[in-house]
Amino acid sequence: MDVNTFYAVFSATCFTLVGLWWGVTLRDTSWVGDPVRRRAIGGVYLAFLLPALMGLFAQVGGVEQPAIWRVSFIVIAAAGCLATVRLLTSGHEPALTAIRAGSIAVYVLVALMGVFPGAADLVGLRPIQAEALLLVLLVALGHALVWHHLVHDTAASSA
Repeated sequence: MDVNTFYAVFSATCFTLVGLWWGVTLRDTSWVGDPVRRRAIGGVYLAFLLPALMGLFAQVGGVEQPAIWRVSFIVIAAAGCLATVRLLTSGHEPALTAIRAGSIAVYVLVALMGVFPGAADLVGLRPIQAEALLLVLLVALGHALVWHHLVHDTAASSA
């Protein structure tokens, strides 16, 4: 698949997931009323929004202007890392801790790839391709967050 096509589809998909998550949060407005839960659902929102934004910047910069996507990936990954670290300190559920720690690790790798694009040569990829694989991991971790919140909250409301 062409990298530009990948990022176009990827960004559109992530923005769709943002919209779907809004719909999920509207099903139970008590989620928004509780400050701890509001931060947690905001973390899920960012798990889809930040990769979507990185995908847009990858389309704008592409292979021709790598500085655009590299700088944006570094800045957005730093913001995602900071937001996730903040969430990591707010909960003690082992599953959430593992998912959030995994997200932090991937954000760090995204930023490092932006700083050191030559590292992609180690695995035989172009830097923008390596970043694409990392963004797929971020979205997969976002899906794990959604699953956790839906199962956890369903179990709590049926108890």
